Amino acid sequence: MSKQRVAAVLGVGPGLGTAAARRFAREGFAVALLARGQDKLDQAKAQIDKLGGTSLAIATDAGDPGSVRAAFTTIGRELGPPEVLIYNAGAYQIGGILEVTPEQFTACWQANCMGGFLAAQQVLPAMLERGGGTLLFTGATASLRGSARFSCLAVGKFGLRALAQSLAREFGPRGIHVAHIIIDGQIDTPRLRAAAPDRDLATLLSADAIAETYWQLYQQDRTVWTQELDLRPATEKF
Repeated sequence: MSKQRVAAVLGVGPGLGTAAARRFAREGFAVALLARGQDKLDQAKAQIDKLGGTSLAIATDAGDPGSVRAAFTTIGRELGPPEVLIYNAGAYQIGGILEVTPEQFTACWQANCMGGFLAAQQVLPAMLERGGGTLLFTGATASLRGSARFSCLAVGKFGLRALAQSLAREFGPRGIHVAHIIIDGQIDTPRLRAAAPDRDLATLLSADAIAETYWQLYQQDRTVWTQELDLRPATEKF
């Protein structure tokens, strides 16, 4: 078992999830990489390996209690209990209320909200025993506004925000920092660049810059903890 500090990132993709994992790995953290897609995990792990960092990639379905439980059992056995949890999983299905199926709605809610609850349950006992820890939840514009045809995203993201508030009020006094980060805009990813090659990069959020903010949240002194903040490009209207 590693004696390094451990950070778990649930929801690793080519954008923010991998950037956050890299940022913590550069600071000497062993990083647990969790996502459903093995290709995403392999790509993220290769980047951590290139930095000379320690990582563990585990295929995980954020909305499946058994899958989440098994993943964190493996993390505890192979790396040790996480000091940091970054919940970055998400899903959406664009469609009107009369178009979206109950199965689609449920699957999005599980990824956008329930997975955060499941992951928090897994890491909190060791954090309480240690007397400290950090939980960072990735929100979105939809955390604050339910737009037409985006109910599948907004309902889960509203719920994740409420979960973060409840966790902060329950566990903040016990030494655990809980923060919810509203990502108000689109993150610069290879997929987005391929779809919109002429897009001005100034209109996109840098994944590395967001990851730096996550690192700063982790470092905050207990006398000035942030519970929620919003991030957006300078050009974004709000």
